[in-house]
Amino acid sequence: MTAWRIVLAVPAVAALAYAASRLADVPSDQWASVLKWLIGGVVLHDGVLAPVVVVLGLIASRWLPAPWRAPAVVGLIWWGSVSLLAIPVLTGNGVDPPNETLQHRPYVASWWIGMAATVALVLAAGWVRRFRSMRPGSPSLGERSR
Repeated sequence: MTAWRIVLAVPAVAALAYAASRLADVPSDQWASVLKWLIGGVVLHDGVLAPVVVVLGLIASRWLPAPWRAPAVVGLIWWGSVSLLAIPVLTGNGVDPPNETLQHRPYVASWWIGMAATVALVLAAGWVRRFRSMRPGSPSLGERSR
């Protein structure tokens, strides 16, 4: 387990280092906007997304069959995270009118396509897990975690 944590931590630390290096390029008059965005992201994640995911995860654990629980929770976390990150482009806030490259993209359609792909992947993963758990001699999903 420790090896996996290290393997997953290396790209995360690299991404944080890259982001920190990019903060050096922020003009001084933009720091209020950057801090507002960073603090808002934390508040939205910890105050909105995390509690919603926990409540829906609890509901799913009671309502969904075992093979479908993990894919549904992963899909929900993905949906919420991508949706929070997409709020500025979905609402049109922060679009710089002179920047033609950002204005004429189908952001809402792209979000819908991404969410449809997420649902398709969750369904595929749920079916795969369901059929694997039905094979003779395979341990139930609850026994695998022990």
